Amino acid sequence: MFGDLFGKLQEAQSKMKESKERLALITVDGEAGDGAVKVVVTGNREVKSIDIAERLLEKDNKEELEDLMITALNRALKNAENAWESEMKGIAGGMLGPLGGLF
Repeated sequence: MFGDLFGKLQEAQSKMKESKERLALITVDGEAGDGAVKVVVTGNREVKSIDIAERLLEKDNKEELEDLMITALNRALKNAENAWESEMKGIAGGMLGPLGGLF
């Protein structure tokens, strides 16, 4: 009984590691201000790049830039969270068989 449980735990750990590796290769983005600020993050929520339109780099646009950065980052992180959740549902379904769809 415990051997089977231990085997399942090891399998789950292995699948989690594989998922993290796949998520590191997935990139999602978020943007704000009609593309004036673009942020790219991995499925593991690691920021990979930030692109800022030249017009926002002027001193008078500091507050707008800050607001757009927050919006773009939050959108990118939300997209990364969705990718992560999708990956985890796949693991749950694989581990629990038909019951995995309940999570």
